[in-house]
This record gives sequence, C-alpha cells and structure tokens, in this order.
Amino acid sequence: MVLDKLGSTLKETLAKIARSVFVDEKLINELVKDIQRALLQADVNVKLVFDLSQKIKSRIKEEQTPSGLTKKEHLINIVYEELAQFLGGEKNEIILTEKKPFKIMMVGLFGSGKTTTIGKLAKYYAKRGKKIAVLGLDVWRPAAMTQLEQNAKLANVPCFIDKKEKDPIKIWKHYEPEYAKYDILIIDTAGRDALNEELIEELNKITKIVQPDETLLVISADIGQTAQKQAQQFHDTCSVQGVVVTKMDGTAKGGGALSACAVTQAHIKFIGVGEKIDDLESFNPQGFVGRLLGMGDLEALLEKAKEAMNEEDAEDMSKRFLKGEFTLIDLYDQMQAMKKMGPLAKVMEMIPGMGQMNIPKELLQNQEVKLETWKYLLDSCTREELENADILDNNRIERIAKGSGRSILEVRELLKQYKQAKKMAKLLKGQDPDKMMKNMQKGGGLKGLPRNMIKSMMKGKR
Repeated sequence: MVLDKLGSTLKETLAKIARSVFVDEKLINELVKDIQRALLQADVNVKLVFDLSQKIKSRIKEEQTPSGLTKKEHLINIVYEELAQFLGGEKNEIILTEKKPFKIMMVGLFGSGKTTTIGKLAKYYAKRGKKIAVLGLDVWRPAAMTQLEQNAKLANVPCFIDKKEKDPIKIWKHYEPEYAKYDILIIDTAGRDALNEELIEELNKITKIVQPDETLLVISADIGQTAQKQAQQFHDTCSVQGVVVTKMDGTAKGGGALSACAVTQAHIKFIGVGEKIDDLESFNPQGFVGRLLGMGDLEALLEKAKEAMNEEDAEDMSKRFLKGEFTLIDLYDQMQAMKKMGPLAKVMEMIPGMGQMNIPKELLQNQEVKLETWKYLLDSCTREELENADILDNNRIERIAKGSGRSILEVRELLKQYKQAKKMAKLLKGQDPDKMMKNMQKGGGLKGLPRNMIKSMMKGKR
C-alpha cells in the first residue's frame, strides 16, 4: 500500500487507544505525539503537522462525546475526520459535461510521469463507457510522441500525433475536425526541468487555443514538500483545477506531496498506485485515510468490484447466494472477479477491519498463488462437475489433478474451500441484505468505525 510506514504507525496509535483503560491527558498527549512523529517521517511540512495536531488536541478537549459513542470511539473519529480534512476533505471529482469533446489538458515538469498518466486516465474513463482520444502536443522530448502512442495502444484508444511537426498549435489545428467524435480528449503537453518563462509562454499559447475544460497538474510523490511551491506556480500560471500524484507505490514518503497540494487548494483528483495501465485511483481523502487507519475504503472497493463484474452478473450471483445456491461456477466467477480487482493485499486493505488485522504480505501472496492454482483446477472440470461438485469422487479428482498438472491434495484443498463457501451461502439463505447490514451495526460488527464511514457503507449497500 501507499505510505505503508505512515499507515502502520497510525494503526499502532489506534491500537494504543483501544487497549487503554481511560482516555486521559496522558493518552491524548501520547496520541498527538505519535501522529506528529508519523507525519514528519512521511515528509509532511512541520508547520502543517503542528497545526493539525493542535486541531486534534483542541477538539478532544472541547467536544462532548456524542450519544451512542464511547470516548475511545469519539477519539478515533476525531483523528479520522481531521486527517481526512488535512488531505483535502471532500472528494473532488472531475465533473464531465455534455460538451463534446470534454478537454483535459495535462501539465507538469519533466519526469513526473505525465505521459504514462495520460494512458492510465484514458483507460480509467474508457472503462466507464466514455469514447476517448489522446493528443500529443509535447514537441520537445524526442520519445514523447512514441510513448504516448504506446500508452494509447495499451488503453485501446486513438492517438493523434505528428512526430515531424515542431509547432504544437499546428498539430492541434491539423486534427481539430476529429475531436467532436469523442466524449473526452486528453492532451499531453511539454514539460521542463523547472517552470521557466519559456514553458509558461508555451503553456499560455496552448491554453488559449485549446481552452481546456480541466487542467490537471501531474506531480511525482518523490518531490516531497516542494510540491507546494510547484502546485502553486502552475495554479497561478495556467489555472490548474486539480492534481494527479504519481509514483505513490514507490519508496517515496509521499506525505509531503499529498499535504502540500491540499493547502494550495489545487485538489488531488487522482493518485498513481502502480506501473500498470489500470493502476490509477480517484482520490478520496476520507477513503484514503480510512485505509491508512485500517478502517477500509468501501467506496473504492465497490468501484473495483463494478470494474471486475458487471451489475447484472453481480446481482444474479448475490440472488443465488442468498437463496443458498452456490456452485463451483460461482466460486470460479468470484475468483475471476478478485483477480480483476488487483493484488489481494490492495483489495484487503479496502475491506473495513481487515487492515487492522496486520495479515502478513507473504500470506496474502501465497493465497494469490493458490487462487491461480485453483483456476487451473476448475478449468479441468467438466460443466457437470462445476454445476454439481457432489459427484466428484476419487476417480474424478485424480483426473482433474492430472489434467491440470496439479496434485490431488490441491484438488481436495479447493473442494474444502468450496464447501466452506457453500456452508456460508446456506447460513445466509433467505436473509435480507439491508437487515443484515443493520444487524451488523447493532451487533458491533461495525463498532469503532467513524459515523460517516458507516453511512458510506449503508449508502453503498443500497
């Protein structure tokens, strides 16, 4: 996960609250010091850290504990809300209009990952049913056009480039008749080693003729606290509406870039969380902090689930599951959906409560290997066997093992997993999903989660 060290420290801090008998002055001071230390280690500006810790401290001392919450839960809620506010507060999405095309212009310094991000952004919107095209106006970097072309192929979208032309305005005018065919046009621009007069002049010219509906600044997480100055300069120069922070999966501390962007009011719209074309996430400060604290991010989880399985299939599967019907085909479909959702470790951290369990990464990686093995085994089953696992006798199990190149033991392990899932399906037979969620809340299954996280869960469920 991004900001692993920060997340681990904050989880330890919350665990300290949970273990404490009383919420007293000593606990509050320890809590604030732990948060300060964690944020400073994540490269967050000292003044910002001080301001945040003062807000947390004053709220803890001044606010009365709301009815229905214990002092510990209220303390956790304050930490959650203030950290979310610190990173931007509410989610700031790009509001697409009906205008064709909606133009998104990408700006940033050299090496920030701008061209790679364009490919990811194109894929992000293409998966949501939009007709996308990308345009290359970076005429300075020799490989820029070729790289954009390759990323467009990965995203499976058209790419407008001219490798011989050195005037970006001429390239724009040459392809202008094509733009109206698309819902969104994503535009690449040149970067520099620093925001100098030459770059400002070029950006101003491009902005004037393109008239973008949204201008996004791409910033690398490894630049730390200098992100604040950079974001402010770009914001003043070309009216940046939002920021994309890249390389959040690397060794960079990342906290400096995230917090610095928030204070400039150039809100973070997306974060890059990996090298693959799908590794781009819409940035939600509340969900992001939820993951850091081990509370999960249901909105992101639901988003991933929608990408992995269409609504009709998901509804059909849930109906069968609540009827107590569960076959090896359902298990196979679930495994396929899990694989599409990304690495198991990333999925687990989005599930409320799972992030606090500190499951070793090695164990999750081992489970991913098992999922791949089970896929081979299921591919070796007949349709009849997939629909009725009860007919799997020793001879059939041996045939499946040979056909998949796996062991009999692995086949039996898969069947054991299937029987456990089927047993769960029978327990849930006839249950009302909304009542189940309410019972979970009453029974303490969601105890300790901030109120707005519980509301998010209930809203997402409906």
